[in-house]
Amino acid sequence: MSRVSFEQLLESGAHFGHLKRKWDPSMQPYIFMERNGIHIIDLHKTVVKLNEAAEAIKRIVKSGCKILFVATKKQIKQIVTDKATIVKMPYVTERWAGGTLTNFPTIRKAIKKMVTIDRMSHDGTFDFLSKREKLQIARKRIKLEKNLGSIVDLKRLPSALFVVDVIKEHIAVAEAKNLNIPVFAIVDTNSNINDVDFVIPANDDAPTSVDIILNAICAAIVEGQKERSIDNTRDKENSSNDLNKSEMKLGVKKNIMIKDNVESLEDGSEDKENSSNDLNKSEMKLGVKKNIMIKDNVESLEDGSEDKENSSNDLNKSEMKLGVKQEHHD
Repeated sequence: MSRVSFEQLLESGAHFGHLKRKWDPSMQPYIFMERNGIHIIDLHKTVVKLNEAAEAIKRIVKSGCKILFVATKKQIKQIVTDKATIVKMPYVTERWAGGTLTNFPTIRKAIKKMVTIDRMSHDGTFDFLSKREKLQIARKRIKLEKNLGSIVDLKRLPSALFVVDVIKEHIAVAEAKNLNIPVFAIVDTNSNINDVDFVIPANDDAPTSVDIILNAICAAIVEGQKERSIDNTRDKENSSNDLNKSEMKLGVKKNIMIKDNVESLEDGSEDKENSSNDLNKSEMKLGVKKNIMIKDNVESLEDGSEDKENSSNDLNKSEMKLGVKQEHHD
């Protein structure tokens, strides 16, 4: 479905180009005709190109990236400021500082300096400064805010540039090309589109034309942000479900381990009972053996005493016989 209709673009004056003598040959595919020395832009192609650019911007925003809006024309910058603020995107509507992209670390240092000044004003450090120093710091803060205040939240290079009038913002376009950053641009019939990745042919001088195109682009940004938030919530739910499943698996494993431990303990108690029974049996056998051995010892002792008595009787008899023999001899 088209984000902007042909009639809306026609009513906003998006079809008016520049004078024929100022045209750029690269814009020839998007020129419908010439009337009264002025080129007329083919709005059917504008609708197609605007939809393509909006879909590409939607994908970029859905991935969590930033888009930097650049427009320093007097009649356009307030419109860009309002639209970019609504969708919470960085923008440059004052003078483009050379090196904003190619020398981004230096720009970040200037932004940090501005943040440091704000901190000094809040923590009471200004109270120890002289009036002249306060005035100098305040002037510096105003200058930084004017040029860099709109890109304070830009922590890293943007993923895309949206430019209104590539001729006036040729430095920004050149820096983006040098860093391979895609450029979306509203281009008029006098613009060179060779350095632009996503061309939106339209009148870049009329505020109504720029406003209607920016409405479509900002709507695509909002859609991308919503889809990103939905994906994030879905990912959180999936991660929580996975966590619950893993906890359930751990609980099942714990129960199995506990069951195995209980069974091993029961088997161990049975083994202990069996071993104790075996021990009792062996002790009983030992007791029986001991009794038999004691009985054998007693019997051997009794036999020994009988043998001693017999030997003593035999000895007495032999002594008696010797005594009788001695008497006869005498």
